[in-house]
Amino acid sequence: MHSTIPGLGEPRGPRFVSPALSTDDQSTGSTPVVPIPGALTGPDDPAHGLADQSAEADSGASRWPRLLLAGLAVVAVSAGAGGVAGHLTAGDTPAADPGAAPAGATGSTTADLVTAADQVLAGVVSVRVTSGGRGASGSGFLIDERGHVVTNSHVVAGGDTFQVVGRDGRRLTARLVGRDPGTDIAVLRVDPGNALRPLPLASAGQTRVGEPVLAVGSPLGLSGTVTAGIVSALDRPVRLGGGARQPAVQTDASINPGNSGGPLVNGRGEVVGVNTAIATLEGSGNIGIGFAIPVERAAQVAQGLIARG
Repeated sequence: MHSTIPGLGEPRGPRFVSPALSTDDQSTGSTPVVPIPGALTGPDDPAHGLADQSAEADSGASRWPRLLLAGLAVVAVSAGAGGVAGHLTAGDTPAADPGAAPAGATGSTTADLVTAADQVLAGVVSVRVTSGGRGASGSGFLIDERGHVVTNSHVVAGGDTFQVVGRDGRRLTARLVGRDPGTDIAVLRVDPGNALRPLPLASAGQTRVGEPVLAVGSPLGLSGTVTAGIVSALDRPVRLGGGARQPAVQTDASINPGNSGGPLVNGRGEVVGVNTAIATLEGSGNIGIGFAIPVERAAQVAQGLIARG
């Protein structure tokens, strides 16, 4: 979704897409090349009409940042069975002030991140969704000993059957417990007693701007992929799944199609967010601006879905 800046013709600004991957057949082990969903918008496209178009007529130098931001849209990187969109409302609400770092929130060394990655991979899964002979995939992670897996709602939307694939390559049949499109959170459940290990969740208010983080998941079908970055901003207002604006964790850790629903973890191996959307320029991939649902919000929604399911 985009708008034209008067006098400048077609814009070339960033887009936002949520990282789920279309996969009709990933059994070959090859890396599929897929179009970024949301690149085309129209009346039948789920992204159409979700951007908040401002009619405000600005003047002077301050007009240009507003015009550029008006061309940004948060779109789920998904295809196949799912696909949702949203809108980045940057500029209205500043990122949270990191303030004084709490006890224990120290910088992580490379060794810390290596240890964290090894611990986290045991609880991260690839999520495979099929519907009417078509497929889609994303990522997810175990949150308890009962076999509950958190992922994105847009990953599982419209799916008929669900599987999760663990670190050891085993495919486990999953059932959909529930999903909340407004927050883009969904919960699957697999039989307990498998080799998956629940991931610890970071305490509310502990995440800080500049803190090293890892994005873990299955970008482009490459399961068990870990990318590193930092927390770029907190409380970034983002509209996801057509719901109300919600604060998101912004990161420069590389997130790509297939990462949707995977965890964003800190140097202690604790989940700080659920990877959901990325910014991308037309014709390119990740540009270092990704968004994750804060873990406290994701956990609250997930527990509600589990209680009702």
